[in-house]
Amino acid sequence: MSEGKGVSGWGAALVGAAGGAVATVLLGIGAVQSGWADRLVRQALIDNPQVLIETADALKAQEHEPVLAANRQFLETPFGSSWEGASDGDVTLVEFYDYACGYCKASLPVIDRLVKEDPKLRVVYREFPILGPDSEAAARLSLAASKAGRHKAFHDTLYAAGRPSQTTLTQAAQAVGLPAAIPTSAEIDAELRRNFQVAQQLGASGTPMFIVGDKVFNGAVGYDLLKTAIEEARAKRG
Repeated sequence: MSEGKGVSGWGAALVGAAGGAVATVLLGIGAVQSGWADRLVRQALIDNPQVLIETADALKAQEHEPVLAANRQFLETPFGSSWEGASDGDVTLVEFYDYACGYCKASLPVIDRLVKEDPKLRVVYREFPILGPDSEAAARLSLAASKAGRHKAFHDTLYAAGRPSQTTLTQAAQAVGLPAAIPTSAEIDAELRRNFQVAQQLGASGTPMFIVGDKVFNGAVGYDLLKTAIEEARAKRG
């Protein structure tokens, strides 16, 4: 913005000093000079990088809008007990996660804080095991626990036990009273398949991936960004 005012002031000074005809000739020459306009635009973007971020976010939002609209009910309807917070929340935070993902684990305190501070927030967890066989085994056991109404207990226990492995998975399953055998069923297969399809359509680049309203965030974006997105989604609901 300041760059634009400087160019405008410079042009006005020329007009005052030499008359409108001289200004017109100079502007015409400038328009012909190769790269002149490009350099001005490039410098403006360098001086104001936030413009690039906002433009990229707007383009992403346009891409995500039809996918979110088509899958909103699925995204915000938990599998079994894979949710926490308000049962009748007015805003839903969706997290696609992998138990082997360190960034997902690092996001646990953020989610806990948001839930404790906001009595109208609901968090829905969607399994997205992308880091290998142990991740998938953990996701399947988590879904079995969820179906039995014990997702929160399994979730917390496994994260506390450590990275998914035969030992930690057995410990977590036994702690919540479930068989340690990795479950296979058409229902669990369908849930994982749908999660992968929707995550891919939303451009997931890893885990965690968060969805709030019409915003999609890749990575452990932290408390402030999620808090703002929740407030914006609530404001849009009126």
